[in-house]
Amino acid sequence: MKKILVVFLFFGTYSAAFSQTGAKQDSAKLQPYRSEDIQVENKEAGIKLAGTLTIPRGGGRYPVVVLISGNGEHNRDAEFSGHKPFLIIADYLTRNGIAVFRFDKRGVGASEGDYKTATTFDFASDVSAAVEYLGKRKEIDKKKIGLIGHSEGGLIAPIVASKSRKINFIVLLAAPAIPGDELLLLQQTLIAKAKGTPESEILKSKDLNQKAFDIVKRYTNNDELQLQMTNYITEISKDDPDKPANMTNEEYVRLQVDHVLRPWMVNFLRYDPAKTLEKVKCPVFAIIGSKDLQVSPQENLEALKKALTKGGNTGLTTKKLPGLNHLFQECETGLPGEYNRIEQAISPIAMTEMLNWLKKQIR
Repeated sequence: MKKILVVFLFFGTYSAAFSQTGAKQDSAKLQPYRSEDIQVENKEAGIKLAGTLTIPRGGGRYPVVVLISGNGEHNRDAEFSGHKPFLIIADYLTRNGIAVFRFDKRGVGASEGDYKTATTFDFASDVSAAVEYLGKRKEIDKKKIGLIGHSEGGLIAPIVASKSRKINFIVLLAAPAIPGDELLLLQQTLIAKAKGTPESEILKSKDLNQKAFDIVKRYTNNDELQLQMTNYITEISKDDPDKPANMTNEEYVRLQVDHVLRPWMVNFLRYDPAKTLEKVKCPVFAIIGSKDLQVSPQENLEALKKALTKGGNTGLTTKKLPGLNHLFQECETGLPGEYNRIEQAISPIAMTEMLNWLKKQIR
């Protein structure tokens, strides 16, 4: 049964570990900009989100971007294993004349709300609230508001942009563009192959997951979904050597059913990004590392281009960055197990590519 859990755990687990030079780098202490801790009210959800807005010093109005992290209980810095990627990105962009808002996810840090019951669309609602707030700030140029989303954040940015004309551009960092179930199955296969897993085991694990995903997509009634998933996992869990000795069979099944059927996962498995991407009309910049095993560049960049083209959007720029993984680190295999061992937290090439494109949008 362990095989059916592996694929669920990889997506977004390593969604952020950015830094420019060292694996534990922080932003410099001397800041040529001002930093303000603020609260944004999401009236629709009835919660307040806590975040930090960095604004270049000087007069006038500045372009602004909202940073959107991947799956996981991230604070405003998208902190992970000592890394503070969004702090680094905010510092880098603000030093280059772009205001940046980053915030604690709902239910995380100083933000209100319930993270555990939230879906991708709930997080999109939070981003929309942030955009509304920023549009009212006198230091912000309302005609130059953009979004930068990494991993699942790259799903959220198009959702927000497709519903609002206030978004003038979006940057997608290792963003999925194929259906959730297809993404996870492909991710599982690529990671297993990179590890040298026998083909027979890969196919068996893929089959187990595919059947579980099909149940989620087929049954929309919650009671029926619970019943069908419980029956399925009970069947494939018989004599499972991975079951903890201190757990009963019923407890083991319940643990895994709850994991598969949590709101975020159900929504993700049923979601097809293409339908949303077709509605995005603003300029889009999408980059993925050539060694990204979590969001494969070939399949996702092709799907992104196809969806935007179908919707009539001609403002797409895509790049596959050679030798970089899901976190845009220079790497050997692209396996998630390498992330924490790589001294370089993000390739300067990725940061430069992003900034150069942004400058074209805000000039």
